[in-house]
Amino acid sequence: MTKPIQVWMAPPGPNPWKVVVILEELQVPYEIKSIRFENIKKKPFTDLNPNGRVPAIVDPNADDLVVWESGAIITYLCEQYDPEKTLSGRSVSERAHLNQWLYFQASGQGPYFGQAGWFNNHHPEKLPSAMERYNKEVHRVLGVLEGCLEGKQWLVGDRLTFVDIAFAPWNDRLEDVTKCAPGDGFKGFPNVQAWHERVTARPAWKKSMETKERLMDEQDLTLVGLPKGMKSLQEWEKQIKEQDEAASK
Repeated sequence: MTKPIQVWMAPPGPNPWKVVVILEELQVPYEIKSIRFENIKKKPFTDLNPNGRVPAIVDPNADDLVVWESGAIITYLCEQYDPEKTLSGRSVSERAHLNQWLYFQASGQGPYFGQAGWFNNHHPEKLPSAMERYNKEVHRVLGVLEGCLEGKQWLVGDRLTFVDIAFAPWNDRLEDVTKCAPGDGFKGFPNVQAWHERVTARPAWKKSMETKERLMDEQDLTLVGLPKGMKSLQEWEKQIKEQDEAASK
């Protein structure tokens, strides 16, 4: 009997939800270890991931193997828990192309979307040049996807794979990331929008997002990940610092 895989996460970020959706698609049992933002760079989590970034998993079916970095986790889960190749490559070329897109997601989409989100939402000073640069990079990445999805429903082959899922959580944050008008996130990228809607219409995605909403409510967080009532990340970090200093006295 497969024991539940522990998924350590902080619920606001996109990256943990790649892992959760894939576990849902593969019907692999799991349990979420939800931690607060202020505890990501503290023990016990840094005993699992010294880089202090979520997600990380602990697999009790493999002598409590710990894996961090979402791309590495995805690869591991598909190697160990997808024997029927439901989401994985079924040929040499498919496997190569899946890895190609996974690396592009991890090195292209994630960092550029994240930087756009930072400068548009959280940087203490408004830096128009940085905002413009990273918004352009977001659109450049979307343009790559738009062209490669022309005449196709999925990135690799004729079926959903793990790379389609890997792109979905960041694409789902487009409006927040770029601070565009509501409904304009995919403007100019109809192939990407249709592809994203195919992924997010799946039961695994919907169930995962219901879990996310519940965890966000439990931590009293807003859609952008800040505690309700907080006006900025800096205000929150100041409060965390003051609490830590008071606790150490």
